[in-house]
Amino acid sequence: MAMRTTIIENRCMVVSYDVMNGWTVLHVAGEVDIHTTPMIRKAVAQLLDEGHRHFVLDLCPAPFVDSMGLGMIVAITKRLQSHQGSLRITCADDRLLRVFRVCGWREVYRFYDSPEEATQLAPSGCGLEYWPRRLARS
Repeated sequence: MAMRTTIIENRCMVVSYDVMNGWTVLHVAGEVDIHTTPMIRKAVAQLLDEGHRHFVLDLCPAPFVDSMGLGMIVAITKRLQSHQGSLRITCADDRLLRVFRVCGWREVYRFYDSPEEATQLAPSGCGLEYWPRRLARS
């Protein structure tokens, strides 16, 4: 079992990470909104500075994502792309998945039901070179 490290802990949210099969899993517990997105971006920047490149953004414990949260995901994507990184998103909440579907993101990002599912295969070197183009349908 991987050891989870807390990066941010305040009254609004807890952001922690662990490394699973070569992926840095960033767990976000709390609302992802205008107040919390700067903290998440800072956490990703810190982890990138430490050499992490392949991320799973675990939104399973997040009850809400607003437009600032969506913008933060795009900003993180651009940052990871510039570092030859990769991003997967976990989300099991039908309401949040509906938002991602309406935005067209279900065709752009890879979504998983859990961090365990997202990290089954180690990163293969292919990162975000497809972004922002749509993934090919299988």
